[in-house]
Amino acid sequence: MFKGILSTCPKSIDERNMNHSNKTVCVVGASGLLGSNVLKEALARGYKVNGTLRDVNAPGKATFLNALPNAEANLRLFEAEMADKASFDDAFSNVDCVFIACLIPVYKGPTGKPAREMDDEQGYAEIIMPTVNGCLNIMNAAAKQRVKNVVICSSTSSTNPIPPVPIKNEIDHWSDENEQCRAKKYTSATKTVMEKAAIQFAAENGQRLSIILPTGMYGPVILPGHMKGNPHSWLKKLIDGEEPPHQKIPNDSTSMSHLHDLASLFLAAYENPKASGRYYGVYESWHWQDIYAELQKIFPRMKMPEPITEPAVEPTGFDFSRRDSLGVQMRDIPTMIRETVEWIKSEPFKSDSI
Repeated sequence: MFKGILSTCPKSIDERNMNHSNKTVCVVGASGLLGSNVLKEALARGYKVNGTLRDVNAPGKATFLNALPNAEANLRLFEAEMADKASFDDAFSNVDCVFIACLIPVYKGPTGKPAREMDDEQGYAEIIMPTVNGCLNIMNAAAKQRVKNVVICSSTSSTNPIPPVPIKNEIDHWSDENEQCRAKKYTSATKTVMEKAAIQFAAENGQRLSIILPTGMYGPVILPGHMKGNPHSWLKKLIDGEEPPHQKIPNDSTSMSHLHDLASLFLAAYENPKASGRYYGVYESWHWQDIYAELQKIFPRMKMPEPITEPAVEPTGFDFSRRDSLGVQMRDIPTMIRETVEWIKSEPFKSDSI
């Protein structure tokens, strides 16, 4: 289905960093963990930036976004809600690209019933479709304003084929949303269904669509509230001398991303006119025992979780040829962890309430 959309090499870094002051982009989910970093990167490159939030007056959000470099002259914030496509009209006016950096996940039905207690039919209708329809509403609003470039944040959870493969890629490998639903993994299934719907919509409406696929996000955050979530919260606990989040090392692997690298991938996917389709936004996957070994170098007095006693599973393998075609210089995992720890140690929000 996607074999014809492999990207060629992007423009050079010098060309990418040229003055973009004649273009306006919009970041949907501007106060989110990733969205705020995409917004910051776009401002740094000279773009005029519109950002959407559900509530521009929410405490601890607009203040920090408006304090970013270049924000005073080039940032405008708008209220918009993904369930209401008309709410995006003003934010998308005269915009060249829409970055959908955050789609609010649904964990409970309208009656408050948790997703884990739902059957497949109810989970699909009440958990998956609100987010999918929200994405399509945003893309529809962009099409109405003749926006031809869209970049969406999804997840690597949409690229887990059955049976698993040693090395997976974004073109050939998809998760089975029906299997995800049967396993009660409705949030993961949402990503799979949303991507397929977005690809179809973009093809039918002449939009150039790129989809970035991250997982755990590390690195500096823009809003103090983001410090409450993983992985920043448990790294902060390690800095404070508390125990790690696991009593026993999980016999599993995980993949990670630095927020600055992710933001660069978003901008690169937009700035390269030949880029489209899905792109991994992660580094190589590491087993948790290797992650803890790296953490112990930083925190030599850390109480280590119990070691695994069974053979270690093989980490997930990725083909990064498409990701690397975007020309972003990616960090490695040790650098990412150390940079995140040092940034947290600097107490960036010391004078602010977290």
